[in-house]
Amino acid sequence: MYRTMLRCKIHRATITEANLEYEGSLTVDEDLMDAAGIRAFEQVTITNLNNGERIETYVIPGPRSSGVMCLNGPAARKGIAGDKVVVFCYELYTDDELKNYKPAIIKVDAQNRIVK
Repeated sequence: MYRTMLRCKIHRATITEANLEYEGSLTVDEDLMDAAGIRAFEQVTITNLNNGERIETYVIPGPRSSGVMCLNGPAARKGIAGDKVVVFCYELYTDDELKNYKPAIIKVDAQNRIVK
């Protein structure tokens, strides 16, 4: 049996931009992607702490050390610059794999720099 579990999250990131004219996705600073273990084009869930929106999309890499967290395409309608969000990524695990399970929790400051 497989269980869907949280693999990683980027906690309380700040949206830096919303770009309606892009095809659709979430642009994330590559440093944050690496820390969380999120790959380009991987599916994520985003929850917006300011308005309660919850959406699924995929991640595209943004410039390293830029702090970028940009909602693109239709996702741009779900938040604005300054909103706080949590980015979740899930994975399927077997019960054996869960014996050593520990999700990566990446905490960031107001500029989306890693603090923990």
